[in-house]
Amino acid sequence: MTSSNGPSASPAVPRDGVGAPRVGDREDLPDRIWTVPNALSVLRLLGVPLFLWLLLGPEEDLWAMVVLMAAGISDWADGKIARWLDQGSRLGALLDPAADRLYIVCTLVALALRDFVPVWLVALLVGRELVLGVMLLVLRAYGYPPLQVHYLGKAATFLLLYAFPGLLLADGDGLLATIAEPFAWAFTIWGTVLYLLAGAFYVIQVIGIVAGERAARSGNRS
Repeated sequence: MTSSNGPSASPAVPRDGVGAPRVGDREDLPDRIWTVPNALSVLRLLGVPLFLWLLLGPEEDLWAMVVLMAAGISDWADGKIARWLDQGSRLGALLDPAADRLYIVCTLVALALRDFVPVWLVALLVGRELVLGVMLLVLRAYGYPPLQVHYLGKAATFLLLYAFPGLLLADGDGLLATIAEPFAWAFTIWGTVLYLLAGAFYVIQVIGIVAGERAARSGNRS
């Protein structure tokens, strides 16, 4: 927490109440690199350029869909494995949401370039990421690490990572595409709503932290 002498080494203490800051336990995690969940997160990151090339280069939509589905499965698996094997780490706590956000942004842009999704949807979700980027800068200015990922954000990521392969499948012909289309768009809409809501909660938490820090500084000066 910061004071008139600058930030201290200890993270913020979570407070109860609606909109209260909730700094996660990331700093309490072990500082280790070589774990199975971290390897899965790195592989998921490496899948981003492969997906973009498949979708925008040779337009191999089926293989692009496979890469997306593998990313969604690995996103679910790395958290489970981290708990099963007790392999949580600071690096993993940073890699996992970073890989999720990169996948979502890159996939949206690629799908928009292929006219699978409307531009306004891309603007909403990319705008959310830009706002959260500003919030991270604010936290750093006050000496805080990034906040823990909200459970709504994880739910939204799950929905979107499974919605995007559905959108690719729905673009085809036949009965399977007809069946996939309403489910794909339902996942996309709900995922977008939850993603924006999780972003709003993040902003509220940061505002709470900033307000608390300013109040503390005013108290120290008085």
